[in-house]
Amino acid sequence: MEQVQTWFTYDKKHPILFNTALFLGLFLVFYPVYILTTKAKTHALRNLYVFLFSLFFYYKSSGVYFVLLLFSGVVDYNLAKLLYDEVLESYRKFYLVLSVVLNLCFLGYFKYTNFLIENYNGLFDGHLKFHEIILPVGISFYTFQSMSYIIDIYRRELKPTKNILDYMFFVSFFPQLVAGPIVRASEFIPQIYAKLRLSREDVNNALFLIIGGLIKKTFISDYISLNFVDRVFDAPKSYTAFENLMASYGYTIQIYCDFSGYSDMAIGIALLMGFKLSVNFRTPYKSASITEFWRRWHISLSTWLRDYLYISVGGNRRGSFGGFLFPCLFFGGLITFGVVYSATSMIPLYVSLASLFVFILTFLLAKDKKRTLFTNVNLMTTMLLGGLWHGPSFRFIIWGALHGMALAVNKIFSEYFPSKRSETKTFGKGLWTFVSVIITFHFVAFCWIFFRARDFATAFDVIGMIGNLNFHLNEWATIIMGYKNVFLVMLIGYLWHFLPAPVTGLMKSSFDRLPIIGKAFVLALAFWVVYATSTSGTQPFIYFQF
Repeated sequence: MEQVQTWFTYDKKHPILFNTALFLGLFLVFYPVYILTTKAKTHALRNLYVFLFSLFFYYKSSGVYFVLLLFSGVVDYNLAKLLYDEVLESYRKFYLVLSVVLNLCFLGYFKYTNFLIENYNGLFDGHLKFHEIILPVGISFYTFQSMSYIIDIYRRELKPTKNILDYMFFVSFFPQLVAGPIVRASEFIPQIYAKLRLSREDVNNALFLIIGGLIKKTFISDYISLNFVDRVFDAPKSYTAFENLMASYGYTIQIYCDFSGYSDMAIGIALLMGFKLSVNFRTPYKSASITEFWRRWHISLSTWLRDYLYISVGGNRRGSFGGFLFPCLFFGGLITFGVVYSATSMIPLYVSLASLFVFILTFLLAKDKKRTLFTNVNLMTTMLLGGLWHGPSFRFIIWGALHGMALAVNKIFSEYFPSKRSETKTFGKGLWTFVSVIITFHFVAFCWIFFRARDFATAFDVIGMIGNLNFHLNEWATIIMGYKNVFLVMLIGYLWHFLPAPVTGLMKSSFDRLPIIGKAFVLALAFWVVYATSTSGTQPFIYFQF
């Protein structure tokens, strides 16, 4: 009886995850009933059923915070309805601003309150007490979804849902509720009212995505994390330079397999229910530039930031107060820190001044200086706030700033050395692409160090250890043999990622041709691999913390 009770009550130590037996069991019960609800004449029964299951799913992930999801949903739905019916532009803008402010206040309180208190105490020698706040899982994701809904209605690009149930169905849809992909209202809501069409091809695609995501998350990401990466990043100075380097490579493939694995499972589960979510990752480490990387990595976030933040602050056409504010605060704060810290070391000051100098050069050297200034400033604002979205830490801001700087540098480089769009493949072009991919990959891997480390000291320890790397073949061989299983899993992860598209297509078509018994066997084998390689219980997804 106690076991049954645990299935239906929240346990903060064991939140429900896609890669758990509990979710599999619940979904196997949920799905047949779901199919029956789709046979009804209206969508109401299906929407109510899925909404209630989504609430239960979120309760199992975040406890009583499902009430917050309900409250913000009701507020946003009614504000959007008022905005849509309003004729006067001033009132329309008021409803929009009110909705955005309320959403950001919810997000800000739960995610950034203690961050602000910590910095206030540090700067002004304050003694404010920290609040005991538990971050609701997925609040960043569903906040952005709600904001996209009302912004699209304000821009007259979308009509409101027919009723509040349809809206709550959209905002609480459980496959992507807690860790994305961030679903656009304009892409999802029309599917609510469309007739459910679930083809054999859709089922094949869904199962292929779920199996792949399950293996990427549990077999690759969790194994690398528990058996190597976490240990090195906990105490980098206790390990050799080569081990620190390999841990950085390990985290680079770990975070990809973790997040893309979740996205694949979310997209697959949604597809089984007849809903098509956009692809969230397109083998990002194959990118030949940082601009291309952001077209391939976390696509739902990068396009959201582009459409609702970058364009809102001016895009590449104009400047704005908000667009200039955040880069000025960032570089001003960086230089101030360098000056304060100069008594101990001049390096932070030199780095901050050099960073500002490089950023200024990116538009001074441009042919259209004014337009490039607006573009780069607004890009930097977008990446700084994108970094802050990931977590309440200056490490994430630095991570975002590094990517913002790289985007600006890449833009000016592309202006002077434009790539020729010739279909003819030459050895020189292939070599340049290969070198570009290597450089981009290592820049991204370097930035991930700040993303993974628990603080700046740890990040600089890892970087410092890697900087002491020497070529000792015997030592490397000993380390490789000591971690042979981990390095083999890392190799599998990278090989999988860099597989040519025709090979993955062949794998997919081979899976499609299997009979239903064969697909069931592959799915069962995947779950067995998950169970066999689970050395320390089920691990939460990295992006749950965001």
